[in-house]
Amino acid sequence: MKPSAILESALYVTDLDAAEAFYRDVIGLERIAKVEGRHVFFRCGQGVLLLFNAQATRQALLPDAKLPVPPHGTTGQGHLCFAASGSEIERWKQVLDAHGVEVETELEWPSGGRSLYFRDPSGNSIEFAEPRIWNL
Repeated sequence: MKPSAILESALYVTDLDAAEAFYRDVIGLERIAKVEGRHVFFRCGQGVLLLFNAQATRQALLPDAKLPVPPHGTTGQGHLCFAASGSEIERWKQVLDAHGVEVETELEWPSGGRSLYFRDPSGNSIEFAEPRIWNL
């Protein structure tokens, strides 16, 4: 047995409101769930992006919690990569620029394919890359 896909990816953020605005307004994702002060979730293709306030998710569950999800969390900058074609990467550069988001690095991978790196409001490293960088 082996998994068929990654269903969820999680990032930990320092300001949920800023993260929600960024991923909704700049990246264009659809919000599907939110618990004030704890998390905001977005649909992304066939998967879900989970944004958590690490301070809140590290707390032990309350006895009346609706779902018994174990505590989790981390500190520091994480990384997430969105798939994009070469022409989409060019358009993303324009979108990021229009929103005042600085492109940190652009790469041409030796095996083929391009990547574009920038930061979200919490300092997480976000990337748009052609799937062919992983031979996909």
